[in-house]
Amino acid sequence: MTTLAETGSDIGTGAGDGSRFEALIAADERVEPRDEMPQAYRTSLIRQIAQHAHSEIIGMQPEGNWITRAPSLRRKAILLAKVQDEAGHGMYLYSAAETLGADRGDLTEKLIACTQKYSSIFNYPTLSYADVGVIGWLVDGAAICNQVPLCRSSYGPYARAMIRICKEESFHQRQGYELLMTMMRGTPAQRDMVQDAVNRTWWPSLMMFGPPDESSPNTEQSMHWGIKRHTNDELRQRFVDMTVPQAEKLGVTLPDPELHWNEARGHYDFGPVDWTEFKAVVSGNGPCNAQRIAKRKAAHADGAWVREAALAHAAKHQGQNNQDNQPERTHVSPEASHG
Repeated sequence: MTTLAETGSDIGTGAGDGSRFEALIAADERVEPRDEMPQAYRTSLIRQIAQHAHSEIIGMQPEGNWITRAPSLRRKAILLAKVQDEAGHGMYLYSAAETLGADRGDLTEKLIACTQKYSSIFNYPTLSYADVGVIGWLVDGAAICNQVPLCRSSYGPYARAMIRICKEESFHQRQGYELLMTMMRGTPAQRDMVQDAVNRTWWPSLMMFGPPDESSPNTEQSMHWGIKRHTNDELRQRFVDMTVPQAEKLGVTLPDPELHWNEARGHYDFGPVDWTEFKAVVSGNGPCNAQRIAKRKAAHADGAWVREAALAHAAKHQGQNNQDNQPERTHVSPEASHG
């Protein structure tokens, strides 16, 4: 599909010597769509924003799986609202990518063709209703750690989108924690469900921050440009430090025998992440990769008529507007024209 950049739009194309862009970055000011920017900056942003948007859209599936089986109308309403929020987050982010000249349809095609990635955490199954709470607590908690600094990202549309997203993610995390606290006050079977979900989700949640810094090819440049504000390992440590006291309050055990407070560092030490598993999941070999993409592809195909109808409707109204904007012509009769 044709992108805005290819149509000659006045979105910043990177023309110029780059001094204006470098001055904005040096002053820690926002880069806006019409500003000049290096093509590498644009490409890096599209990659990151698209991956983020895809994660929100694919992330609807694991929890959406439990909407019809929620244990009460209250829980059903909460879960419906959350999944709806995730769809909205995806739309905000696709819109931000469009300001860089990306095409939303093209990004979707790349997702279902597996040429663009989404967060590895969504390739794991949700085996019990406790997973809904654990996703809210751990997965959304990790997302908050990762995304709050993005509210200060150097690219204006991305940073502004993240402000609203982070507010809603914080609410989702509290909802998840409240659900788990309720279950932990319930029967032994409910407490076992929570512990099992935590055991399965803890390590994948640590993988959400991406590979270790020495193996992350984009971190250094992204931090120089102000797209990111912290490294993967810094954010992972922040998440662990935040989560351990919450787990203690909740009454669950995090599945890491090496997890302990290091007085000298002022942080929790934790065991090694299984990066072999991470690479396998990111490469498409996780428990649910094929299932997630197949469902997204089917939904995209099923929604084709909606997109076609929306385009036809827009074209019709554009035609009406063009007609309405035509200057009025005064009709002169043949008799009048001859005096």
